[in-house]
Amino acid sequence: MLYEDDYEFEEQPANLKDRAVPGAPRRPGGPPRRPRAGGRSTPGSREFPDDAKPARDLLIDILARMGIGGTQITYLARPEGEYLEITGPDLAMLIGRHGNTLEALNLIFNNMINVGVRSNRRYYTIDAEGYRARRADQLKEVAFAALEQAQREKAPQKLEPMLPSERKIVHLALADNPAVRTESEGEEPERRVVIFPR
Repeated sequence: MLYEDDYEFEEQPANLKDRAVPGAPRRPGGPPRRPRAGGRSTPGSREFPDDAKPARDLLIDILARMGIGGTQITYLARPEGEYLEITGPDLAMLIGRHGNTLEALNLIFNNMINVGVRSNRRYYTIDAEGYRARRADQLKEVAFAALEQAQREKAPQKLEPMLPSERKIVHLALADNPAVRTESEGEEPERRVVIFPR
């Protein structure tokens, strides 16, 4: 679960509403242009499944309301789940410090998608310029290195504090390995994965 303390709030400039948002071209007298829907060919991607199109449309609407334009959204199926990949100019603001803005957007987005749904809930991972996919690959490497160290030293290995979505990647990466078990310990935002040798 995410807590308000997970995010570092920074004082915003007083003229924030008056400045142009990078990557959000405006029509004269109108709101920012809506991001374009996906369709770009990316390795591992495929056309949007019909049942994922409402999620794409919701994300397009959210990005437009955030003033983030000139983007494309692509559907990717990865081993850890379904990704909605956003590409476009100036997405650093969307990613945020250590991915916290992207994590918050992902939480709100999935809550909106699943509101009133009792079964067959869908969870998507919103990514920007491959940030979360690269982070997922890094976390898997960290998990496997810690697994080897736990086996070699026959002692539990504590990983760095992580966001909930990042801890899930580590747990899933090692879930089928009979040599170790994983647990999360600590309180947010210092909660971390511990890898125990069996």
